[in-house]
Amino acid sequence: MRDEIHFRLGSEDRRLRDIDPTMTVLEYLRGPERLCGTKEGCAEGDCGACTVVLVDLTGRYQAVNACVLFVPALDGKQLLTVEHLAGADGTLHPVQQAMVDHHGSQCGFCTPGFVMSLFALRTEAGGYPGAKPDRVAVNEALAGNLCRCTGYRPIVDAALSVCSGTEVPAAVALPVGDGMLALNHAGKRSFSPRSGDELARVLLDHPDAVIVAGGTDVGLWLTKQHKTLPVTVSLDAVADLARVTETAATIQIGAAATYQDALPVLERHYPDFGAMIRRIGSRQIRNRGTIGGNIANASPIGDSPPVLLALDATLVLRQGDVRRSVRLEDFFTGYRRTILQQGEFIERIDVPVPAAGEVFRCYKVSKRFDQDISAVCGAFRLRLEDGIVRDIRIGFGGMAATPARPVAVEEALTGRPWTEATVRSAQNVMDAAFSPLSDMRASAAYRRTVARNLLLKCFLETSQEAVVTRLVPA
Repeated sequence: MRDEIHFRLGSEDRRLRDIDPTMTVLEYLRGPERLCGTKEGCAEGDCGACTVVLVDLTGRYQAVNACVLFVPALDGKQLLTVEHLAGADGTLHPVQQAMVDHHGSQCGFCTPGFVMSLFALRTEAGGYPGAKPDRVAVNEALAGNLCRCTGYRPIVDAALSVCSGTEVPAAVALPVGDGMLALNHAGKRSFSPRSGDELARVLLDHPDAVIVAGGTDVGLWLTKQHKTLPVTVSLDAVADLARVTETAATIQIGAAATYQDALPVLERHYPDFGAMIRRIGSRQIRNRGTIGGNIANASPIGDSPPVLLALDATLVLRQGDVRRSVRLEDFFTGYRRTILQQGEFIERIDVPVPAAGEVFRCYKVSKRFDQDISAVCGAFRLRLEDGIVRDIRIGFGGMAATPARPVAVEEALTGRPWTEATVRSAQNVMDAAFSPLSDMRASAAYRRTVARNLLLKCFLETSQEAVVTRLVPA
Protein backbone atom coordinates (compact mmCIF):
# COMPACT_ATOMS: atom_id res chain seq x y z
CA MET A 1 0.00 0.00 0.00
CA ARG A 2 0.99 3.65 -0.38
CA ASP A 3 -0.16 6.65 1.60
CA GLU A 4 0.13 9.58 -0.80
CA ILE A 5 -2.04 10.82 -3.65
CA HIS A 6 0.07 11.40 -6.77
CA PHE A 7 -1.41 13.49 -9.57
CA ARG A 8 -0.60 16.36 -11.90
CA LEU A 9 -2.02 19.85 -11.34
CA GLY A 10 -1.67 21.60 -14.67
CA SER A 11 1.88 20.70 -15.63
CA GLU A 12 3.19 20.25 -12.07
CA ASP A 13 3.32 17.01 -10.10
CA ARG A 14 1.62 16.94 -6.73
CA ARG A 15 2.00 14.44 -3.89
CA LEU A 16 -0.49 14.73 -1.04
CA ARG A 17 0.08 12.90 2.23
CA ASP A 18 -1.80 13.21 5.51
CA ILE A 19 -4.79 14.90 3.90
CA ASP A 20 -8.48 14.48 4.74
CA PRO A 21 -9.72 11.84 2.26
CA THR A 22 -13.19 13.44 2.25
CA MET A 23 -11.88 16.89 1.38
CA THR A 24 -13.44 17.98 -1.90
CA VAL A 25 -11.31 19.01 -4.85
CA LEU A 26 -13.00 22.42 -4.69
CA GLU A 27 -11.85 22.87 -1.08
CA TYR A 28 -8.35 21.75 -2.03
CA LEU A 29 -8.08 24.15 -4.97
CA ARG A 30 -9.41 27.19 -3.15
CA GLY A 31 -7.57 26.33 0.09
CA PRO A 32 -4.04 24.89 -0.10
CA GLU A 33 -3.54 25.75 -3.78
CA ARG A 34 -5.12 29.24 -3.66
CA LEU A 35 -6.55 28.69 -7.14
CA CYS A 36 -9.78 30.64 -6.77
CA GLY A 37 -11.00 30.66 -10.36
CA THR A 38 -13.02 27.55 -9.55
CA LYS A 39 -16.11 28.77 -7.71
CA GLU A 40 -18.62 27.31 -5.28
CA GLY A 41 -22.16 28.06 -6.33
CA CYS A 42 -24.40 25.26 -5.07
CA ALA A 43 -22.06 22.66 -3.50
CA GLU A 44 -24.21 19.87 -4.93
CA GLY A 45 -23.20 19.49 -8.58
CA ASP A 46 -26.03 21.52 -10.09
CA CYS A 47 -24.71 24.93 -11.13
CA GLY A 48 -21.37 24.11 -12.78
CA ALA A 49 -19.45 27.06 -11.27
CA CYS A 50 -16.93 24.54 -9.89
CA THR A 51 -16.33 22.74 -13.21
CA VAL A 52 -12.81 21.45 -13.75
CA VAL A 53 -11.38 18.97 -16.24
CA LEU A 54 -9.85 15.61 -15.35
CA VAL A 55 -7.54 13.79 -17.73
CA ASP A 56 -7.27 10.05 -17.13
CA LEU A 57 -4.78 7.41 -18.23
CA THR A 58 -6.70 6.82 -21.46
CA GLY A 59 -6.26 10.48 -22.44
CA ARG A 60 -9.90 11.45 -21.95
CA TYR A 61 -10.59 15.05 -21.00
CA GLN A 62 -13.76 15.13 -18.91
CA ALA A 63 -15.58 18.02 -17.26
CA VAL A 64 -16.50 17.22 -13.65
CA ASN A 65 -17.89 19.01 -10.60
CA ALA A 66 -15.11 19.75 -8.12
CA CYS A 67 -17.60 20.42 -5.31
CA VAL A 68 -18.62 16.74 -4.97
CA LEU A 69 -15.30 15.15 -5.98
CA PHE A 70 -13.05 13.84 -3.20
CA VAL A 71 -9.28 14.35 -3.48
CA PRO A 72 -8.42 10.59 -3.67
CA ALA A 73 -10.13 10.60 -7.11
CA LEU A 74 -7.21 12.72 -8.40
CA ASP A 75 -4.72 9.90 -7.97
CA GLY A 76 -3.05 9.04 -11.29
CA LYS A 77 -4.81 11.83 -13.19
CA GLN A 78 -4.21 15.35 -14.42
CA LEU A 79 -6.35 18.16 -13.03
CA LEU A 80 -6.91 21.28 -15.13
CA THR A 81 -8.59 24.46 -13.91
CA VAL A 82 -9.31 27.75 -15.63
CA GLU A 83 -5.90 28.99 -14.45
CA HIS A 84 -4.17 26.39 -16.66
CA LEU A 85 -5.67 27.36 -20.01
CA ALA A 86 -3.94 30.62 -20.93
CA GLY A 87 -0.42 30.55 -22.39
CA ALA A 88 2.69 31.32 -20.37
CA ASP A 89 2.73 34.79 -21.92
CA GLY A 90 -0.87 35.43 -20.88
CA THR A 91 -2.37 34.71 -24.29
CA LEU A 92 -5.93 33.57 -23.78
CA HIS A 93 -6.96 30.07 -24.75
CA PRO A 94 -9.25 30.06 -27.84
CA VAL A 95 -12.25 29.22 -25.62
CA GLN A 96 -11.50 32.16 -23.34
CA GLN A 97 -10.99 34.46 -26.32
CA ALA A 98 -14.29 33.33 -27.84
CA MET A 99 -16.08 34.22 -24.60
CA VAL A 100 -14.51 37.69 -24.80
CA ASP A 101 -15.30 38.14 -28.50
CA HIS A 102 -18.94 37.11 -28.08
CA HIS A 103 -19.49 38.97 -24.78
CA GLY A 104 -20.18 35.68 -22.99
CA SER A 105 -19.30 36.97 -19.53
CA GLN A 106 -21.55 39.27 -17.52
CA CYS A 107 -20.98 39.24 -13.74
CA GLY A 108 -18.29 36.63 -14.37
CA PHE A 109 -18.95 34.34 -11.43
CA CYS A 110 -20.05 31.40 -13.57
CA THR A 111 -17.63 32.11 -16.44
CA PRO A 112 -14.74 29.83 -15.34
CA GLY A 113 -17.11 26.87 -15.18
CA PHE A 114 -18.49 27.62 -18.64
CA VAL A 115 -14.95 27.96 -19.98
CA MET A 116 -13.94 24.56 -18.60
CA SER A 117 -17.06 22.87 -19.99
CA LEU A 118 -16.37 24.39 -23.41
CA PHE A 119 -12.70 23.40 -23.19
CA ALA A 120 -13.79 19.80 -22.58
CA LEU A 121 -16.28 19.98 -25.48
CA ARG A 122 -13.64 21.42 -27.83
CA THR A 123 -11.21 18.71 -26.79
CA GLU A 124 -13.87 16.04 -27.32
CA ALA A 125 -14.58 17.41 -30.80
CA GLY A 126 -10.85 17.47 -31.48
CA GLY A 127 -10.81 13.70 -31.33
CA TYR A 128 -12.86 13.70 -34.53
CA PRO A 129 -11.12 15.95 -37.10
CA GLY A 130 -13.62 18.17 -38.85
CA ALA A 131 -16.28 17.56 -36.20
CA LYS A 132 -18.27 20.60 -35.20
CA PRO A 133 -20.85 20.27 -32.42
CA ASP A 134 -24.26 21.61 -33.37
CA ARG A 135 -26.51 23.64 -31.10
CA VAL A 136 -28.08 20.51 -29.60
CA ALA A 137 -24.64 19.14 -28.65
CA VAL A 138 -23.60 22.51 -27.23
CA ASN A 139 -26.78 22.78 -25.17
CA GLU A 140 -26.22 19.28 -23.80
CA ALA A 141 -22.60 20.06 -22.91
CA LEU A 142 -23.65 23.26 -21.12
CA ALA A 143 -26.81 21.95 -19.42
CA GLY A 144 -24.86 21.66 -16.17
CA ASN A 145 -23.67 25.29 -16.17
CA LEU A 146 -26.08 27.92 -14.91
CA CYS A 147 -25.80 31.64 -15.62
CA ARG A 148 -27.75 33.74 -13.13
CA CYS A 149 -27.43 36.76 -15.46
CA THR A 150 -29.30 34.82 -18.19
CA GLY A 151 -26.46 35.32 -20.67
CA TYR A 152 -26.82 32.00 -22.47
CA ARG A 153 -27.13 33.22 -26.07
CA PRO A 154 -23.65 34.77 -26.34
CA ILE A 155 -22.15 31.78 -24.51
CA VAL A 156 -23.73 29.40 -27.02
CA ASP A 157 -22.49 31.64 -29.83
CA ALA A 158 -18.97 31.41 -28.39
CA ALA A 159 -19.27 27.63 -28.21
CA LEU A 160 -20.46 27.30 -31.81
CA SER A 161 -17.59 29.47 -32.99
CA VAL A 162 -14.75 27.74 -31.18
CA CYS A 163 -15.70 24.08 -30.59
CA SER A 164 -14.88 23.04 -34.12
CA GLY A 165 -12.80 19.89 -33.75
CA THR A 166 -9.48 21.68 -34.12
CA GLU A 167 -7.87 20.94 -30.75
CA VAL A 168 -6.25 17.54 -30.32
CA PRO A 169 -4.39 17.55 -26.98
CA ALA A 170 -0.96 16.01 -26.86
CA ALA A 171 -0.65 12.74 -24.99
CA VAL A 172 0.11 13.26 -21.32
CA ALA A 173 2.21 10.79 -19.36
CA LEU A 174 0.36 10.65 -16.07
CA PRO A 175 1.72 9.47 -12.71
CA VAL A 176 0.93 5.87 -11.85
CA GLY A 177 1.53 4.77 -8.28
CA ASP A 178 2.43 1.27 -7.17
CA GLY A 179 0.08 -0.47 -4.79
CA MET A 180 -3.32 0.40 -3.42
CA LEU A 181 -3.79 3.93 -2.13
CA ALA A 182 -4.62 3.85 1.58
CA LEU A 183 -5.02 7.13 3.45
CA ASN A 184 -5.32 7.75 7.18
CA HIS A 185 -5.95 11.25 8.50
CA ALA A 186 -7.38 12.34 11.87
CA GLY A 187 -9.27 9.09 12.32
CA LYS A 188 -10.60 8.98 8.75
CA ARG A 189 -9.48 6.16 6.49
CA SER A 190 -9.80 5.78 2.74
CA PHE A 191 -8.91 2.93 0.39
CA SER A 192 -8.64 2.95 -3.40
CA PRO A 193 -8.39 -0.71 -4.51
CA ARG A 194 -7.22 -1.40 -8.06
CA SER A 195 -9.19 -4.55 -8.79
CA GLY A 196 -12.41 -6.30 -7.88
CA ASP A 197 -10.41 -8.80 -5.83
CA GLU A 198 -8.78 -6.03 -3.78
CA LEU A 199 -12.15 -4.35 -3.34
CA ALA A 200 -13.69 -7.60 -2.07
CA ARG A 201 -10.89 -8.02 0.51
CA VAL A 202 -11.10 -4.40 1.69
CA LEU A 203 -14.86 -4.65 2.21
CA LEU A 204 -14.51 -7.88 4.17
CA ASP A 205 -12.08 -6.08 6.47
CA HIS A 206 -14.21 -2.91 6.59
CA PRO A 207 -17.84 -4.00 6.03
CA ASP A 208 -19.21 -0.67 7.29
CA ALA A 209 -17.20 1.41 4.83
CA VAL A 210 -19.04 3.80 2.51
CA ILE A 211 -18.41 2.92 -1.12
CA VAL A 212 -17.73 6.00 -3.25
CA ALA A 213 -18.22 5.40 -6.96
CA GLY A 214 -18.92 8.73 -8.68
CA GLY A 215 -19.59 10.53 -5.40
CA THR A 216 -22.42 12.50 -6.98
CA ASP A 217 -24.70 11.51 -4.10
CA VAL A 218 -22.22 10.78 -1.30
CA GLY A 219 -20.61 14.16 -1.94
CA LEU A 220 -23.81 15.82 -0.75
CA TRP A 221 -23.60 13.91 2.52
CA LEU A 222 -20.54 16.06 3.18
CA THR A 223 -21.46 19.38 1.62
CA LYS A 224 -25.13 19.51 2.65
CA GLN A 225 -25.58 17.14 5.58
CA HIS A 226 -22.09 17.63 7.06
CA LYS A 227 -21.73 13.97 7.84
CA THR A 228 -18.48 12.41 8.97
CA LEU A 229 -17.41 9.33 7.00
CA PRO A 230 -14.87 7.36 9.07
CA VAL A 231 -14.05 4.84 6.30
CA THR A 232 -14.55 5.26 2.56
CA VAL A 233 -13.65 2.97 -0.33
CA SER A 234 -13.21 4.58 -3.74
CA LEU A 235 -13.95 2.70 -6.97
CA ASP A 236 -11.96 5.11 -9.15
CA ALA A 237 -9.07 2.72 -9.71
CA VAL A 238 -11.04 -0.56 -9.92
CA ALA A 239 -10.49 -1.07 -13.64
CA ASP A 240 -12.37 -4.36 -14.02
CA LEU A 241 -15.54 -2.82 -12.54
CA ALA A 242 -15.43 0.05 -15.04
CA ARG A 243 -15.84 -2.10 -18.13
CA VAL A 244 -18.86 -2.22 -20.43
CA THR A 245 -18.88 -5.35 -22.57
CA GLU A 246 -21.33 -7.05 -24.91
CA THR A 247 -22.16 -10.67 -25.54
CA ALA A 248 -24.67 -12.03 -28.03
CA ALA A 249 -27.40 -11.85 -25.40
CA THR A 250 -26.27 -9.39 -22.74
CA ILE A 251 -24.84 -5.95 -22.10
CA GLN A 252 -22.56 -6.31 -19.07
CA ILE A 253 -22.04 -3.05 -17.17
CA GLY A 254 -19.44 -2.95 -14.41
CA ALA A 255 -20.70 -1.30 -11.25
CA ALA A 256 -18.04 1.43 -11.55
CA ALA A 257 -18.83 2.22 -15.21
CA THR A 258 -20.12 5.76 -15.55
CA TYR A 259 -23.24 6.81 -17.38
CA GLN A 260 -21.05 8.33 -20.07
CA ASP A 261 -19.17 5.02 -20.44
CA ALA A 262 -22.38 3.01 -20.81
CA LEU A 263 -24.28 5.53 -22.94
CA PRO A 264 -23.02 4.54 -26.43
CA VAL A 265 -23.83 0.84 -25.96
CA LEU A 266 -27.19 1.33 -24.25
CA GLU A 267 -28.23 4.01 -26.73
CA ARG A 268 -27.45 1.74 -29.68
CA HIS A 269 -29.64 -1.06 -28.35
CA TYR A 270 -32.26 1.07 -26.58
CA PRO A 271 -32.46 4.61 -28.04
CA ASP A 272 -35.03 5.67 -25.44
CA PHE A 273 -32.70 4.64 -22.62
CA GLY A 274 -29.97 6.72 -24.19
CA ALA A 275 -32.29 9.72 -24.39
CA MET A 276 -33.13 9.33 -20.71
CA ILE A 277 -29.47 9.03 -19.68
CA ARG A 278 -28.79 12.33 -21.43
CA ARG A 279 -31.30 13.89 -19.00
CA ILE A 280 -29.71 12.40 -15.88
CA GLY A 281 -27.94 15.30 -14.24
CA SER A 282 -25.44 17.13 -16.43
CA ARG A 283 -22.45 16.07 -18.51
CA GLN A 284 -20.31 16.69 -15.43
CA ILE A 285 -22.51 14.36 -13.36
CA ARG A 286 -22.69 11.68 -16.06
CA ASN A 287 -18.90 11.72 -16.34
CA ARG A 288 -18.75 10.61 -12.71
CA GLY A 289 -22.09 9.05 -11.75
CA THR A 290 -22.52 5.29 -12.16
CA ILE A 291 -25.47 3.06 -12.89
CA GLY A 292 -24.27 0.74 -10.14
CA GLY A 293 -24.38 3.59 -7.65
CA ASN A 294 -27.84 4.63 -8.81
CA ILE A 295 -29.06 1.10 -8.06
CA ALA A 296 -27.24 0.67 -4.73
CA ASN A 297 -28.58 4.06 -3.61
CA ALA A 298 -32.04 2.43 -3.70
CA SER A 299 -33.83 5.73 -4.18
CA PRO A 300 -37.48 5.39 -5.25
CA ILE A 301 -36.91 8.17 -7.80
CA GLY A 302 -33.64 7.01 -9.37
CA ASP A 303 -33.90 7.13 -13.15
CA SER A 304 -32.14 3.93 -14.21
CA PRO A 305 -33.82 1.29 -11.94
CA PRO A 306 -37.33 1.59 -13.49
CA VAL A 307 -35.81 1.19 -16.96
CA LEU A 308 -33.72 -1.78 -15.86
CA LEU A 309 -36.78 -3.34 -14.21
CA ALA A 310 -38.65 -3.20 -17.51
CA LEU A 311 -35.62 -4.73 -19.26
CA ASP A 312 -35.44 -7.58 -16.70
CA ALA A 313 -31.87 -6.77 -15.68
CA THR A 314 -29.95 -8.93 -13.23
CA LEU A 315 -27.23 -8.03 -10.75
CA VAL A 316 -24.06 -9.93 -9.91
CA LEU A 317 -23.37 -9.41 -6.19
CA ARG A 318 -20.06 -10.27 -4.58
CA GLN A 319 -18.94 -10.86 -1.01
CA GLY A 320 -15.33 -11.96 -0.77
CA ASP A 321 -14.95 -14.73 -3.34
CA VAL A 322 -18.65 -15.62 -3.32
CA ARG A 323 -20.91 -14.32 -6.08
CA ARG A 324 -24.65 -14.57 -6.53
CA SER A 325 -26.92 -13.44 -9.34
CA VAL A 326 -30.24 -11.79 -8.46
CA ARG A 327 -32.96 -10.17 -10.51
CA LEU A 328 -33.14 -6.45 -10.01
CA GLU A 329 -36.77 -6.66 -8.92
CA ASP A 330 -35.67 -8.81 -5.96
CA PHE A 331 -32.90 -6.37 -4.93
CA PHE A 332 -35.01 -3.67 -3.26
CA THR A 333 -36.65 -4.54 0.06
CA GLY A 334 -37.97 -1.13 1.15
CA TYR A 335 -37.30 2.57 1.13
CA ARG A 336 -33.53 2.82 0.53
CA ARG A 337 -33.11 -0.79 1.67
CA THR A 338 -31.65 -3.66 -0.33
CA ILE A 339 -30.64 -7.30 0.08
CA LEU A 340 -26.93 -6.41 0.22
CA GLN A 341 -25.19 -8.06 3.16
CA GLN A 342 -22.24 -6.65 5.09
CA GLY A 343 -19.15 -6.59 2.90
CA GLU A 344 -21.19 -7.36 -0.23
CA PHE A 345 -21.24 -5.10 -3.26
CA ILE A 346 -22.69 -4.88 -6.75
CA GLU A 347 -20.07 -6.15 -9.17
CA ARG A 348 -21.98 -6.02 -12.46
CA ILE A 349 -25.33 -5.24 -14.06
CA ASP A 350 -26.47 -7.56 -16.87
CA VAL A 351 -28.98 -6.08 -19.32
CA PRO A 352 -30.54 -8.37 -21.97
CA VAL A 353 -30.17 -7.14 -25.54
CA PRO A 354 -33.48 -6.61 -27.37
CA ALA A 355 -35.12 -9.73 -28.74
CA ALA A 356 -36.57 -9.75 -32.23
CA GLY A 357 -39.93 -7.99 -32.34
CA GLU A 358 -39.58 -6.28 -28.98
CA VAL A 359 -40.61 -2.65 -28.52
CA PHE A 360 -39.18 -0.45 -25.78
CA ARG A 361 -40.17 3.00 -24.57
CA CYS A 362 -39.27 4.97 -21.45
CA TYR A 363 -40.24 8.41 -20.18
CA LYS A 364 -39.06 10.82 -17.53
CA VAL A 365 -41.46 13.43 -16.17
CA SER A 366 -39.90 16.27 -14.17
CA LYS A 367 -40.40 19.97 -13.58
CA ARG A 368 -37.40 20.86 -15.77
CA PHE A 369 -36.19 19.04 -18.86
CA ASP A 370 -32.52 19.08 -17.78
CA GLN A 371 -30.91 18.77 -14.39
CA ASP A 372 -33.97 17.65 -12.46
CA ILE A 373 -35.09 14.64 -10.45
CA SER A 374 -38.03 12.64 -11.74
CA ALA A 375 -41.50 13.07 -10.39
CA VAL A 376 -42.42 9.88 -12.28
CA CYS A 377 -40.35 7.64 -14.50
CA GLY A 378 -42.00 4.92 -16.59
CA ALA A 379 -40.54 2.21 -18.83
CA PHE A 380 -42.32 -0.29 -21.07
CA ARG A 381 -40.95 -3.33 -22.91
CA LEU A 382 -43.46 -5.32 -24.95
CA ARG A 383 -43.62 -7.97 -27.64
CA LEU A 384 -46.50 -7.89 -30.10
CA GLU A 385 -47.62 -10.70 -32.42
CA ASP A 386 -50.42 -10.04 -34.89
CA GLY A 387 -51.57 -7.11 -32.80
CA ILE A 388 -51.71 -9.16 -29.58
CA VAL A 389 -49.59 -8.39 -26.51
CA ARG A 390 -47.63 -11.58 -25.99
CA ASP A 391 -45.36 -10.21 -23.28
CA ILE A 392 -44.96 -6.93 -21.44
CA ARG A 393 -42.84 -5.65 -18.54
CA ILE A 394 -43.36 -2.27 -16.96
CA GLY A 395 -41.14 -0.41 -14.51
CA PHE A 396 -42.03 2.73 -12.57
CA GLY A 397 -40.14 5.09 -10.31
CA GLY A 398 -41.70 7.71 -8.06
CA MET A 399 -44.84 5.61 -7.51
CA ALA A 400 -43.85 3.60 -4.43
CA ALA A 401 -41.18 3.29 -1.74
CA THR A 402 -39.03 1.41 -4.23
CA PRO A 403 -38.79 1.21 -8.03
CA ALA A 404 -41.58 -1.25 -8.82
CA ARG A 405 -43.46 -3.25 -11.44
CA PRO A 406 -47.26 -2.99 -11.68
CA VAL A 407 -47.70 -6.72 -12.25
CA ALA A 408 -51.49 -6.47 -12.28
CA VAL A 409 -51.30 -4.01 -15.17
CA GLU A 410 -49.01 -6.35 -17.08
CA GLU A 411 -51.48 -9.18 -16.55
CA ALA A 412 -54.35 -6.99 -17.71
CA LEU A 413 -52.53 -6.38 -21.00
CA THR A 414 -50.96 -9.77 -21.72
CA GLY A 415 -52.81 -11.86 -24.29
CA ARG A 416 -55.11 -9.01 -25.29
CA PRO A 417 -55.19 -6.86 -28.42
CA TRP A 418 -52.93 -3.80 -28.33
CA THR A 419 -55.79 -1.36 -28.72
CA GLU A 420 -56.92 1.81 -27.02
CA ALA A 421 -59.78 -0.07 -25.38
CA THR A 422 -57.34 -2.54 -23.82
CA VAL A 423 -55.09 0.25 -22.65
CA ARG A 424 -57.99 2.23 -21.17
CA SER A 425 -59.03 -0.84 -19.22
CA ALA A 426 -55.46 -1.36 -17.96
CA GLN A 427 -55.33 2.29 -16.88
CA ASN A 428 -58.03 1.55 -14.33
CA VAL A 429 -55.93 -1.31 -12.98
CA MET A 430 -53.00 1.11 -12.72
CA ASP A 431 -54.92 3.20 -10.20
CA ALA A 432 -55.04 0.28 -7.78
CA ALA A 433 -51.47 -0.88 -8.44
CA PHE A 434 -49.75 2.03 -6.67
CA SER A 435 -50.26 4.25 -3.63
CA PRO A 436 -47.83 7.11 -4.35
CA LEU A 437 -46.97 9.86 -1.90
CA SER A 438 -47.41 13.59 -2.24
CA ASP A 439 -44.19 15.54 -1.86
CA MET A 440 -42.38 18.62 -3.16
CA ARG A 441 -42.12 17.15 -6.65
CA ALA A 442 -45.71 16.05 -7.24
CA SER A 443 -48.96 15.15 -5.56
CA ALA A 444 -50.20 11.58 -5.37
CA ALA A 445 -53.07 12.44 -7.71
CA TYR A 446 -50.69 13.92 -10.27
CA ARG A 447 -48.47 10.84 -10.14
CA ARG A 448 -51.45 8.54 -10.70
CA THR A 449 -52.55 10.60 -13.68
CA VAL A 450 -49.05 10.62 -15.15
CA ALA A 451 -48.66 6.85 -14.75
CA ARG A 452 -51.95 6.27 -16.56
CA ASN A 453 -51.01 8.65 -19.33
CA LEU A 454 -47.53 7.22 -19.85
CA LEU A 455 -49.12 3.85 -20.61
CA LEU A 456 -51.39 5.59 -23.12
CA LYS A 457 -48.42 7.47 -24.56
CA CYS A 458 -46.57 4.19 -25.08
CA PHE A 459 -49.60 2.83 -26.92
CA LEU A 460 -49.88 5.91 -29.14
CA GLU A 461 -46.21 5.73 -30.05
CA THR A 462 -46.29 2.03 -30.86
CA SER A 463 -49.70 1.63 -32.48
CA GLN A 464 -50.31 1.64 -36.20
CA GLU A 465 -51.68 5.13 -35.85
CA ALA A 466 -48.45 6.38 -34.30
CA VAL A 467 -48.47 10.07 -33.46
CA VAL A 468 -45.79 12.58 -32.53
CA THR A 469 -45.79 12.83 -28.74
CA ARG A 470 -42.40 14.36 -28.00
CA LEU A 471 -40.69 17.69 -28.41
CA VAL A 472 -38.06 17.51 -31.13
CA PRO A 473 -34.96 19.72 -30.69
CA ALA A 474 -34.73 22.49 -33.27
